Amino acid sequence: MRRELQGGGSVRPCDWDGSEPLKILLVQPKKPEKTFGGDDFAMFEPLALGYLAAAVKDEHEVRIVDLRIEDVLDETLEEFRPDVVGVTAYTVHVNVVNRMCEKIKGLGRGITTVVGGHHATVHHEDFVTPHIDLIVTGEGSIPFRAAMERVAQGRSFEDIPGCIYKQDGELVIQEAVSYDLDTVPMPDRSFTKRYRNHYASEWMRPMASVRTSKGCPFSCSYCALWTLTGRKYLVRDPEKIVEELKSVEEPCVFFADDESFIQVDRMMELADAIEASGVKKRYYLYVRADTTVRHPELLQRWKDVGLERVFVGLEFFKDEDLDAVNKAGSADKNNGAIKIIQDLGIDLFPAFIIRPDFDKEDFEDLAKYCRDHNFDFVGFSVLTPLPGTELHRELADQMILKNYDYYDFVHTLLPTKLPYKEFYKQYRRLFDTSRTFRAKFAFLWKYRWREIPRLFALAWRFNLHFARLYRDYDDLDAVNAEQVRYGGMPTRRPLMQLRLAKEGEEKRRLPTAVASSESSSVEGWGR
Repeated sequence: MRRELQGGGSVRPCDWDGSEPLKILLVQPKKPEKTFGGDDFAMFEPLALGYLAAAVKDEHEVRIVDLRIEDVLDETLEEFRPDVVGVTAYTVHVNVVNRMCEKIKGLGRGITTVVGGHHATVHHEDFVTPHIDLIVTGEGSIPFRAAMERVAQGRSFEDIPGCIYKQDGELVIQEAVSYDLDTVPMPDRSFTKRYRNHYASEWMRPMASVRTSKGCPFSCSYCALWTLTGRKYLVRDPEKIVEELKSVEEPCVFFADDESFIQVDRMMELADAIEASGVKKRYYLYVRADTTVRHPELLQRWKDVGLERVFVGLEFFKDEDLDAVNKAGSADKNNGAIKIIQDLGIDLFPAFIIRPDFDKEDFEDLAKYCRDHNFDFVGFSVLTPLPGTELHRELADQMILKNYDYYDFVHTLLPTKLPYKEFYKQYRRLFDTSRTFRAKFAFLWKYRWREIPRLFALAWRFNLHFARLYRDYDDLDAVNAEQVRYGGMPTRRPLMQLRLAKEGEEKRRLPTAVASSESSSVEGWGR
C-alpha cells in the first residue's frame, strides 16, 4: 500500500482500495545532541502518542517507537513500511523533526508525514515545509482520527478542526477546538509495553503518566499553556480517572496536568474515589504554592491516598521578581507552602528561575535561600522566552540565540550580565551550594543502592557538560545558522471554517467539541 500527497491537500491512492488498514507509525523523537538535560534526568511516557494510538487502533495498524530509548527509526521504516508517520514535538525538537520528515520523504515511498504537539500548536509556521503533509494542532486524537480516515479514502483534510495543510500553493489553516476530555479515548499503553520500565522521574520508577485535567486559569508570562485553552480549565470525571488508574500497571503515577489542584472539591472527590476503589499508587503532581497555603487539607488528604511528591514552581523568593513574570504569588506564600509540604512529609521538588541578569550575589542569595529551607533536591532553569508566551512577544528582539536545539531552559537565549563563562560557573556551583551535605545524603537515600553508581555517572556527565556550556556562545552566528528554515507560504483560512468559529457552530458539527473562539488552540499531542 502506498499513496502520494497531492497539492490539493488530498491523498491520491496508488494501490489503495480502502479495504485494508493504514500502517501508522507514531514517533517520539529524541532531543538534539546539543540540548542539555531533559531526558537524561527524567523520562515520562509519550502519553500523547498513547492517545493517538487509542484513537485509530480499531481501524488501522499502529506502532509506536520511542527514539529516546532505542534508535530504530531506519529499521522500523524498512520493516514496518508505514503509510503514515506521525511525530510529536516540543520546541526543542523542531529541527530534529524537520530533518526526520525530510529523510522519510526522501525514501520516495509516498509516506504521509504528520506533525503535532505543543510546538505545532503554538507556532505551526516552523513545520510548514515541503516534507510535512499535515500539521495537527490542539487536542490531537480526534482530528488525527478524522485525518487518517481522509488519508485512507484519498480525500482532503478540509473541515477538520485543527488541521493545517497545503492546497493549491496556499497554506490552509483550520482553527482547533476544545474537546470534552471524557470523550477522548483513554490512552493505550500496550503500544509502549517494551519501553515502560524506562519511564521514571528520579527514584520514582517505573512511572506512568495520567492526565486528569488540562489548562490553567493563571497567566504567567513565561508559560504558554494557559494561552492554549484561553485560561479555561478542562477536567476529566473522577470516575473516568479511577478507571484509567485501575488499568495502569506501574506503581508510580505522574499526573500530567498543567496544575492538578485548581479545583479543590473535584480533587477531594477524586481522592475519595481512589480510596474507595482500592487503587494503591505513589503519586507525583504539580501544585501551586498559593493553592497549598489556602488548602493544606487537600495535600493531607492526598498524602493519605498515596501522594509522595509535588513539584512546586516557586520561581523566585522576592515579590518584585514574582510580579515581573505575573506569577500571582508572593514570597510569603512560597515560604508558607514550603513549610506545609515539609511538615506533611511530602517530598518537595522546588523549581526556581535564573534571570540572565543575575550577578554573583544573586546566585549566592538563591543558594542561601535553598540551604535555609533544607531542600534535598532543587531545580534551576534559565528564564526562557518560548514561542507562544508573553515573554517571547516582549523579548523576541533581544534574543541572541535562535536555534531551537538550545531551547532547553539551561542555555540562555538572552544576553547575560556576567560574561558567559562566569555566568555558567556560578550556575553550575548553584547545584552544589544550594544543598547541605546532609540534604544531599537524604536525597541519595531515596534511591535503591544499586542505582547509586548510575547517579554518580550521570552527575559526572552533567558537570562535564555544564563546564563547557559557555563555549556554545563563542560563535553565535554559526550556532543560529544551524537552525532549520524553510520559506513561508501564502495563508488562507477557509471562509466556512471562520464562519463556523464565529457563530460557535462547532458543537453542532462535532458533538464532542466545546466551542472555542481563541486564536490559540488547545495544546497539541500532550506532554
